Amino acid sequence: MSEIAAPAPSSSDLPMVLVVAVALVDVDGRVLIAQRPQGKQLAGLWEFPGGKVESGERPEAALIRELREELGIEVNEACLAPFVFASHAYDSFHLLMPLYLCRRWSGTVVAREHDALAWVKPSRLSDYPMPPADAPLVAWLRDLI
Repeated sequence: MSEIAAPAPSSSDLPMVLVVAVALVDVDGRVLIAQRPQGKQLAGLWEFPGGKVESGERPEAALIRELREELGIEVNEACLAPFVFASHAYDSFHLLMPLYLCRRWSGTVVAREHDALAWVKPSRLSDYPMPPADAPLVAWLRDLI
């Protein structure tokens, strides 16, 4: 009797993970990207700062919290402009990631949880290797900022 292999899970079978991210834009029109630290999944790749939305947390509140924790800056919710989103199926979960634009914050940006930070012109963002969910957002930033 031959064994029948179970079908690969479809993207609809994967748990949904909501992550928020931001394109911080400085006065020179550059966008901040952060390099994922060693020891984490997708280490060494460059991403837009942000993080997971906790249960019961609003996306904007999660992003404000993450920016405080990761970069040491304070952002007013009114300064977060919804921009575009990414939807990507990884092997074990489906990621939904709204990307906000932010041009105003207080404090100095510091890499607290990343290996490095870079301020990059939108036209040069594609020079930096990014996770599959972040990469499609580059074209939107390049074309609309």
